[in-house]
This record gives sequence, C-alpha cells and structure tokens, in this order.
Amino acid sequence: MASGNPYDSLGVARDASQKDIQKAYRRLAKKLHPDLNPGDKDAQLKFQDLSTAYDILGDETKRARFDRGEIDETGAERPQRQYYRDFAQAGAGSQRYESSSGFADFGDTDDILSTLFSRDGRRRFRMRGDDRHYHLEVDFLDAVNGASRRVTLPDGSSLEVMIPPGTRDGQTLRLAGKGDAGPGGGEAGDALIEVTVRPHPLFKRDGNAIRLDLPISLTEAVLGGKVAVPTPTGTVTVTIPPGSNTNNVLRLKGKGVPGRDGRRGDEYLTLQVMLPDPPDPELVAFVSKWPAGRAHNPRQKMGM
Repeated sequence: MASGNPYDSLGVARDASQKDIQKAYRRLAKKLHPDLNPGDKDAQLKFQDLSTAYDILGDETKRARFDRGEIDETGAERPQRQYYRDFAQAGAGSQRYESSSGFADFGDTDDILSTLFSRDGRRRFRMRGDDRHYHLEVDFLDAVNGASRRVTLPDGSSLEVMIPPGTRDGQTLRLAGKGDAGPGGGEAGDALIEVTVRPHPLFKRDGNAIRLDLPISLTEAVLGGKVAVPTPTGTVTVTIPPGSNTNNVLRLKGKGVPGRDGRRGDEYLTLQVMLPDPPDPELVAFVSKWPAGRAHNPRQKMGM
C-alpha cells in the first residue's frame, strides 16, 4: 500500500465504526474507480491502495488481526517468532530444547523450522487467499431483469460479472475464486462486487413491486380508454376505467421485480389526471357554464 496504513488510505481514525469505514470506501471508490478515470495510472494505483485497505478494514476479523499486528498492511501473515528463548523460562527438564547441562541444544532448531516448512521448502499449511472488493454501477433495468457486465480491475484486467435478476442497490455479488491466490497453494479468495443501482426516470422499486405515476388526460379519466404503459419488460396496453381519478391505483400482475423463486412482483400504476397545457378555451367555456361542476365539493370529506 502506498500509505503503509489502511486507516490512512481510507481517511478514517482507528476507532472509526464499520459503517464509517464502509461510507469512506464508497465515497472514495466512486471518485477513483478506473472506469471513471480511464488512462489515469495515478487513480488506478490509488484505487488499488483503497481496495487493499478496505479488504482489511471492511472485514471485522481482519481488522482486529491487523490491529493486533497479526497481519500487515497488505493482509499478509506476520510470521510468528519461535526462538529458543521462548521455551527457556519454564524450568530445567520441562522443555525438549533443554539438556541437563543447562544449555540449549541449538542443534534441534531445525525441529522448530520443520513446524513451519516441509522438506521440499513449502509450507505445510495452506491458507485461503484474501477476498478483493470492487464496486459496480448498473442501470435500473439491468438490476431488475439481469445482465452481464465487466468490472475493470486495478491492474487493467477485467472480470465478467453476471447481474442476477432482482439485484438490489447495495447488494454484494460474490465471484468464487476470483480474489487473491492463497499462500502455499491455498484456495483463492473471492471477488466481492458491491452493486449500486442507478435511479430510473420513471420506475421506483418497492420490494419486488414496481411503482409508476401514470399521467392520463381528462377525456381518458372521464370516459375511460386504452393507453400504452411502460413496464420493466416492455410496453403493454392498459385499460383505464371510466370515471378514474387522480391517485387511483391499477395493478399489473407479474410486471414487477423477480424474486428468488423467479416469480415477479406486480407493477402499480398511480393515475395522475392532467389538464391541457395551455388551457383549452372550449373546456374553460364549458366548465364556466357547468352548474354541477360548481356544486361539486371534493373537500367535503375533510369537513371543508
């Protein structure tokens, strides 16, 4: 890491909460991500530094181990010190590294090393590699319907990421085995992709439901009619009942967001009656001479 300290890389204090660490990472990732800084080597290096820092501090277990000095700023294990003097305080005859003469048998130090390394020089134990954290922004409809996208890594390579249907904003996708290689031939870590879903100009998500404000004309509201309506899977035709009013809600079954079982939620249309703009002179003339219109009080239920 360029800073040598993950707290400095994220710009947080050592007593920062996990939530503050996550906020700091998101803020800096959006600024430094290689997709937003094409060709900027300095930004790539800073993003790599940021990702390494968050890989440690974003995991409470790794953070605690770093604070205790068990792993370094790259996440690598700090070797435990096993010296003769570690065994020399328990009393004569109590340790196998003592002899009756009172002096250590330094010829047995290879036994200590053999607890860490096998005969071929490789570690006997295999550690899992570290996970790597990345950020991916996707369009609203890609998150709802599913899609395939590529994530650019700090080293310039890329990963193909499958966006499952129904992906939520802030959800983390796991790509098994796409993280750091494990020391000593151990299992590779995973790539953890945090997804940010861009807002849609028309749709709003509510659980597995989709909500849409649907403008209709005065004629459609009074007489009813058929209108084209957008859904996440394409345009459909909807019948507006005669006498519809603003804030009436229509339901389109199965036009919402897919759940884990594959079944879609519903889409809800909130009707919004819209008068002509600019006002139509004939409509103004009709309403001004319409006695029932003047007698109608839509605020009666409010006691007004």
